[in-house]
Formats: sequence, structure tokens, C-alpha cells
Amino acid sequence: MNKSKVFCNIFLEKNIDFDENEIKIKRVCMNSQEVEKDDLFVAIRGGNNFVNEALEKGAVVVYDKKDLEIEGKYRKKAFWVQDSVEFLQEYAKKWRENLKDLKVIGITGSNGKTTVKDMIYQLMSTKYKGKKTEGNYNNHIGLPFTLLRAEESDEFMILEMGMSGFGEIDLLGKISNPDVGVITNIGESHLEFLKTKENVFKAKTELVPYVKNAIIINGDDFYLKDLTVDGINLVKALSLKENQFKDKTRDFYYGDIRFNESGTKFSLKYFGQKCGKTVERNYETNILGEHNILNLTMAIAVVKQFGMEDKYIEEAIKNIALTNMRFQIIEKGTTTYINDAYNASPMSMEKSLETFSKIYNDGDVKVLVLADMLELGDRELELHQNIYYTIEKTKFDKLYLYGERMRSLYDKVKENMENGNLKGKEVEHFSDKKAIKARINQIKDKKVVLIKGSRGMKLEEVIE
Repeated sequence: MNKSKVFCNIFLEKNIDFDENEIKIKRVCMNSQEVEKDDLFVAIRGGNNFVNEALEKGAVVVYDKKDLEIEGKYRKKAFWVQDSVEFLQEYAKKWRENLKDLKVIGITGSNGKTTVKDMIYQLMSTKYKGKKTEGNYNNHIGLPFTLLRAEESDEFMILEMGMSGFGEIDLLGKISNPDVGVITNIGESHLEFLKTKENVFKAKTELVPYVKNAIIINGDDFYLKDLTVDGINLVKALSLKENQFKDKTRDFYYGDIRFNESGTKFSLKYFGQKCGKTVERNYETNILGEHNILNLTMAIAVVKQFGMEDKYIEEAIKNIALTNMRFQIIEKGTTTYINDAYNASPMSMEKSLETFSKIYNDGDVKVLVLADMLELGDRELELHQNIYYTIEKTKFDKLYLYGERMRSLYDKVKENMENGNLKGKEVEHFSDKKAIKARINQIKDKKVVLIKGSRGMKLEEVIE
């Protein structure tokens, strides 16, 4: 069935009288400005104010404002529902059920969701046609909207699943029913709402009951390593530094990581389910950081569930294109910016600092610009202060901190300025991003600047 038929079936089941011949749906829109003839416009909240405009453009419309007046000539193409968001979710679920050959990959976790999504998409796209979540369309509205972008000719769909509390991943899993699920890690994100990492674990693993075939996890994560599942394959990404390789396992082991400013070499070891023997591969990729090699290992484990041959993988990972502000290298004159400012948590902050410490150590002035990590709940000041223990092991010359929460880290660092690695370093706290930019510009030598903070801090504004 096409989108029009699935749409009509929903309202036929509700015993609503309408003319099926009037209903033609090419694509689904939530923004009235983007609507074209034969689109479906789902009016959500303020979108109800633009229903007649969408109808005039030739669209079919679903709306939930009870007293909205519809012009008589358009009434056969306008459908009132109790709740437009619930309709969008129902329509997406039925559309997904209709696309029986579409392989759906659902990704959740505290950190790295977008990076793993981008990696899987790049690998899958070398052989198959499909789509992925764009931007921040990863919630109870964005995920069904993304699913409804799928065409009958698509072979895969990668869905990022975000959350802030219990029940949200459960809903997204129920709508999308993934063939393969991914849980990247369990971190401090969402502590503001869920209070403990144990609760974050419970919320993220709400995905598991809805996964059809396999769940891919970070097998070294404290909370995920003991996860058990029934009826599907459990596949772990594991570090060879921490684990002994087990033969005839479904797990993927990464190790021998060597990287510099231009990229990373690493090895991968796994048991080939088809060939029936242990496989060892050496890869080169443009991405940096051990945490990103873990992410890439999970991505490879995912595509292997669909029988992806190594010749495609080897070529695709040489030049992984990540969404902006994920360890993005930006060259501006004598300054190299590493823009990792899309978001931040204690876990991702630590990983960024560890990677930064290992690169650009041939004479460049190394500058850290760190901003507040948000949504950490009652322990937020303690968690900011604890970044000190990574800072004291990081190779850097100047540390610029921004935001009220970062004052706790600033105070901790200043208390220990005579200790080892911190001795002689420049450390300052700022309340104005323009002042940080000015301070960076005062450094005349060649320099490399790491930018890291939560999305709400918009730290990328420091970059010229």
C-alpha cells in the first residue's frame, strides 16, 4: 500500500465518511510553508492556524482544533482528530508495518547517538538506499515524522531516539519496531529528570522488547555489560585492552588504536558467522578518538547484521562525514578549532579531553574552551568539579571556562595550580563569549582550540 491507502485505512477504521478518490499523499509536512499539492499537512499546536492555507495549496490536512472553520470546498480533504501528535504516531506505526522489507535501525544512549547514526548511514549507503534522522527529529514527534519520510523503494531507515524520562523510548520503540537496536552507553545525561544512572539504564533499555533481530551495545559500559535479552541476538562492542577475545562469539573487538591529527588506524576482530572462522581486519579512518573507534565498531557490527561485505566497509570508513560540531576541524588562519560543541556530558567531556591530549603536540599552543554541561540535576556542580581529574592529565597550555556551573571547576583548578601538569598554565573563567574570542585572538602563535559545551551554551559562537 502507498501512503494514501494507509492514511485512508486509518479513517475508514474510525468510520469517518470521505471520498478516497480525493486523497492523494506524496509526502508528510508539519511546516505549512513547505506544503505543496498532494502533501499531507499535519497541524500540530500552532499549525492549526495554517490549515486553510495548506488546503488552498492542494494539501490534505489533519488538524485537532475542534472549532476551526473549514471552507466548504475543502471539507473532503480536511480531517479533525482528537490529537494531531497521536495521529502522527499512529500513521507512522502503520506505515512502518506496511513497509515489511524496510530494515529499521533504532539508536539510543546517553552519548554518541548522532555519531553512530551518521556512521551507520554512511556504511549502509554504499550498498543500499535509505534515510536517517535529520537534525533533532528524535522525539515523540520527530521520530514518526522521520518514519513517514520513508518511501516504498527505501531499503533502510536509521532512527535516532532521544528521551528525557521514562516511557519515551518505549513509545518510540513501539512506533518503529526496529530490526536492529543500538544502545551506545549509559551516562549522566538526563540526571536532572531521572536522578540516577540506574534509572537512565532502565529508560534506555525500554527499546529492547521492540527489537526484532539484534541489539548492539557497548559491552564495556558498566550498566550495559550485564544486559540480557530473550529471543534476539545480543552483540557487544569490546575493547581488546580490557577483554580477551572469545572464539565463536557474536561480539566485535577493537584494538591496536594509533592516531594523529589526520586520522586513526585500528584493528577489528570478530567471528565471521557466514565463513565460520575468526576474522581480523586492519582499518584506516579519518575520525579521531578512541571513543569514536568504539562508535565505529558498533556501526560495523550493525551493518554486519545485514550481511555487509568488508570491501564496502573498508572504503566507506576512510572518510566518515559526521554531523557538524562533532570533533569538527575548522582552520582559520593560524588557528585550528576543534568544534565539539554540539553537546556535552561528563562522559563526552572526558573523552574529548583525552583525545585532544594525544594530538597537536608538536609546538602549537593548545587551548581548552569548556562551557557548562546542562541537565545534570542535583549533582551538577560536583560533576563539573570532577572534570578536574581529567584536566590534570590533559596536555594543554590555556584553559578558558564559560558558564556559572564551570565556576566549580575553575575553583578546583585554581586550588591546585602548583600541582604537576597545571603548573604555569593560564586558567581563566569568563561570563562573556566575546571576551573568550578576543583572548584567543590575542594569541599570535599557531594554536589549536578545543571547543566543548552543552548545546544550550552555544559555544560555537567563540569561533570567528
